[in-house]
Amino acid sequence: MIRALDMFCGAGGSSAGARSSGVEIAAGIDLSPLATETFEVNFPDAMAITARLEEVDLGWLKRRIGAVDLLLASPECTHHTCARGSAPRDEASRATAMLVIEYAKAFKPRWIVLENVVHMRPWSRYAELKAELRALGYHLDEQVLDASEFGVAQKRRRLFVVCDRRQKPKLVSRKSSKSPPAVKSVLDPAGTWPTTELHRAGRAEGTLERAERAFQALGKKKSFLLVYYGTDGGGGWQRLDRPLRTITTVDRFALVTPTDVGHVMRMLQVPELKRAMGYNQAFSFPLGTRRDRIRLLGNGVCPPVMRAVVKALTSD
Repeated sequence: MIRALDMFCGAGGSSAGARSSGVEIAAGIDLSPLATETFEVNFPDAMAITARLEEVDLGWLKRRIGAVDLLLASPECTHHTCARGSAPRDEASRATAMLVIEYAKAFKPRWIVLENVVHMRPWSRYAELKAELRALGYHLDEQVLDASEFGVAQKRRRLFVVCDRRQKPKLVSRKSSKSPPAVKSVLDPAGTWPTTELHRAGRAEGTLERAERAFQALGKKKSFLLVYYGTDGGGGWQRLDRPLRTITTVDRFALVTPTDVGHVMRMLQVPELKRAMGYNQAFSFPLGTRRDRIRLLGNGVCPPVMRAVVKALTSD
């Protein structure tokens, strides 16, 4: 049985994907107590550690969990992503990726999977990170994968750097020929969640402007999604017959629906966003506020994509 240690485990998206490919999850580490508590609920046989990775005694950890064959690592991505716009980058945050080197030295796993936003590539230390891994004896390769090509109802492109100590790492073969799932496939039936009037008093002018763009494209008899919070390069709305745009850590998507008395709207809910991340029904987010759980989801890895990556990498 292949055993894995999940660095930056969050709620456990990477671990869920690895587990579904037949991997035993030995432990997960994250700084967020809510993340590790959620991880512990879903991986009761694994050790959940709430700590900064650089402060963990690796000798102690190795004695506690034993040998591992696979390191999963999703370092902090906020300060790599273009979603921050012109906001200052925190180099200390970006440099957390270098901790993979220290854990690889301590555990000497055969395989490593490092996942991050595509915008990690221009980082000044990206080449250094790869050079350090090669110096430890790893063969490296990388690919960018979109979750919508793995049965996930979300357009979510991520970089995967895969490492194998014995041979050139195996990449995921190029995806399914099936059409990607549409966002409407993850929505709960009408009447499940409370709604409010779209044109109620006090509604932000920007919200109504985005809705008007959707009306001009679709007419007024079709439902659609608004990007309710945050900026968006796609006009601030989207059709329901396409995958959802990337889920972030903020509560950003609202469903607008026509009724006999005018249009109503509601925010997408945690169960819907969970499905749009590709989690199975058994995976639970029982802790924290609604905002907390959305943050966990937005910070996560889509399990079906990690499943494909790990399955390809570890296959004979």
